Amino acid sequence: MTTARFRSFLEANQIPVYLGAVLLAFLAAWALPATRVLSAAIDPLIAVMLFVTFLQVPMSDLRRAMVNVRFVGALATANFIVVPILVACLLPWVPGDPLVRIGFLLVLLTPCIDYVVTFAHLGRADARSLLASTPFLLAGQMLLLPLYLGVFLGDEARELVRWEPFAQAFVWLIAVPLALAAAFQAWAQRSVAGARATEWLGVMPVPATAAVLAVVVAAITPELGLALNAVRQVAPVYVAYAAIAPVIGWMIARMWRLPPAQKLAAAFSTSTRNSLVVLPLGLAIPGAVPVLPAVIVTQTLIELMAELLYVNIAVRKRLGQVTPGNE
Repeated sequence: MTTARFRSFLEANQIPVYLGAVLLAFLAAWALPATRVLSAAIDPLIAVMLFVTFLQVPMSDLRRAMVNVRFVGALATANFIVVPILVACLLPWVPGDPLVRIGFLLVLLTPCIDYVVTFAHLGRADARSLLASTPFLLAGQMLLLPLYLGVFLGDEARELVRWEPFAQAFVWLIAVPLALAAAFQAWAQRSVAGARATEWLGVMPVPATAAVLAVVVAAITPELGLALNAVRQVAPVYVAYAAIAPVIGWMIARMWRLPPAQKLAAAFSTSTRNSLVVLPLGLAIPGAVPVLPAVIVTQTLIELMAELLYVNIAVRKRLGQVTPGNE
């Protein structure tokens, strides 16, 4: 099987790959509770995942995406203005425990910048524009998240949240992976070896995301039982978010008069949250384990189930908009 065919196979089967990774992680955590030690591997794996994700975006495409004012404006409006308003409306239904609320806010206020691209691709959305916008989305959330937490939590945020991890995350999860991706792209243009290495790395986004999901679930599952009450209370709120968020994204995209594929991309973006990247930030909060990571991972598991529905609805909607010979 050629590299291109193997990559297409992985992309076409990424949902069962992700679900299989999560299931295997649950089984491993049940059989070997010591899997909690895997938490030390989360940060490096996320950095690798983001590197291979950014590598799929030619730097020229990235520059063009940033001047696509309507698409970027729709993403910014939906994720950084309207979604925080939705979160504010849902917050009264969240238990008053500060750690539960911080976990809830961390995960819902941050738009996804990794597997949202592949789910959008499966749903026939404009995944390329969404992928090219990921550095903007990640930078925006890292800059705005401390502000949002201060507004929602006040003194609680100042007492519990350490801001240093946000700066570290910006360096290691944006600057370094993006610089490496640019370096590899330049290498690929200058040599056959670079082109071959870049081609093989193009296979890695789905396996890298599956590895992150597996390690996160395996590391956190042993703690879930200790935070079961918090999980039961916050799960219905996450379900409500999953039902409302895609409608918000679609409506904002209509306001910005985006083409159909970009409307779907905006809906995927507002629906899919950045749990894998914010988890290390949550773990840096004193006393976070077991409640805060359990609250974050619960959202991830609910979201993965919702993505199956999103993809199905998006494909049917796109098929209904496509006429023979006209996409």
